Amino acid sequence: MTLREFLEIPYDQLEELNLAAKEQRTKRVSPDTIREERMRYLNDEKRIKAVTVCFTDLEGRLHMLDYDKKFLLKSADNLTFDGSSIRGFTQQSESDLRLGIDWSAFYWLPADVFGPGKVFVFGEVLNRDNSAYAADLRSVLKQYATSLFEKDGTVCNVATETEGFLFRGRHAEQHYAETGHFELLSSGGYYHSLPGDPLRLFIDTAAEAQRAMGFANEKDHPEVAPSQFEINYSYTEATAAADQIMLYKLICRQIAYRLDLTASFLPKPLVGVNGSGMHTNMSISRGDENLFYDAQGADGLSESGWNYIDRILASAKDICLVLNPSVNSYRRLDPHFEAPNEIKASAIDRGSMVRIPLGNRRSARVEVRSVAPDANPYMHIYTLLRTGLEGPSKGNGVRAGEEMLFDNIQDAISAFQSSSYITGLFGEDVQQKFAELKQNSADRCPRKLGALIKPAEIQFHHEVYNQELWNKF
Repeated sequence: MTLREFLEIPYDQLEELNLAAKEQRTKRVSPDTIREERMRYLNDEKRIKAVTVCFTDLEGRLHMLDYDKKFLLKSADNLTFDGSSIRGFTQQSESDLRLGIDWSAFYWLPADVFGPGKVFVFGEVLNRDNSAYAADLRSVLKQYATSLFEKDGTVCNVATETEGFLFRGRHAEQHYAETGHFELLSSGGYYHSLPGDPLRLFIDTAAEAQRAMGFANEKDHPEVAPSQFEINYSYTEATAAADQIMLYKLICRQIAYRLDLTASFLPKPLVGVNGSGMHTNMSISRGDENLFYDAQGADGLSESGWNYIDRILASAKDICLVLNPSVNSYRRLDPHFEAPNEIKASAIDRGSMVRIPLGNRRSARVEVRSVAPDANPYMHIYTLLRTGLEGPSKGNGVRAGEEMLFDNIQDAISAFQSSSYITGLFGEDVQQKFAELKQNSADRCPRKLGALIKPAEIQFHHEVYNQELWNKF
């Protein structure tokens, strides 16, 4: 006798459901229409036991709450949580925050990865009066992208190339302070992996799950460094693209956990080999027109595309902390390993902060290569989009690359904290909160990076720490 019958959907049907939901989102179907559809589905589908509602903190760490389906249907407009327990959110004396639901960002899940009977939706952090919470950068990005579209139909398109490492053992990052090393799963390199080896098994499994969740996969492969991977998928609207980054990392971590491994998105967990990046490809369109394309323009890019680049380069040092938010991320900005640490733009030089890939009318784009994989995706995409479209410009002289990005987090914090441009982007409160969080981590780590990875830069990393680790100082 079967006591439980929870929802399990085959992968091909999952892909159809998630792609259809993604299309609704891309076409900006009315939020009320989508909410009614999703709530009706939850009410009618008896095999769902819980709805996972997630949000991201100021540093870009994913937080998840499972709500009983029946409770959620009755209380969706009155969900609350303790914001004082989230780094960078409210103080203890004003702890309660509300949690709204973005029904357009709804996903059906592979049951073999996430467990049967669950669906997934992104939440929106709200103040007590239901206004948007300033430190919820997802809401900031979504509101900005929506305002551009409502103004003149402008759509911001984004795709990232997020690299990671695979290490033996569960929670390898949390145990680094004890072990002092990571154990590689593979000694291979770029594109090299036997069809059935553990690294390829991981990549294949993660890619299948992402495809089922509507990512529209393009290619996947081992990266340059041993035990390093990259799984690529198609561009989409900016907020959906940022959501997919969070899901990408969640899927990789969960699948690695099931295989007794750790998927790590530390920018530079190993010395002597390439680090991991999150190259961010962006274009701006209006209707069917890619505004960055011009067949006669330099490197096939339009004047508006080059202006976009110039503005980003002009503010490169102010926004460096947003794109490289950890002590460890400054190890990656090392010129010996294809590091994109030169404040310039180039079609061919991979040491440039910004690259112009080969493209056509559909694919012409700008690629910002200096982004670390541990950046808050909502924060970094919002920053690049708004800076590229509205930021100050020093003209095209900044393309030559006479300056370098910072090589340590202390200088990046100082530039971020004192920047009036950053104040205008985020507001003074969020600016100071973010700087304070980064300073707290930096203070627990040696100021000089040196040649070796230090346990502190792993232990106090915002994607690794927990309460016990944080208090071991």
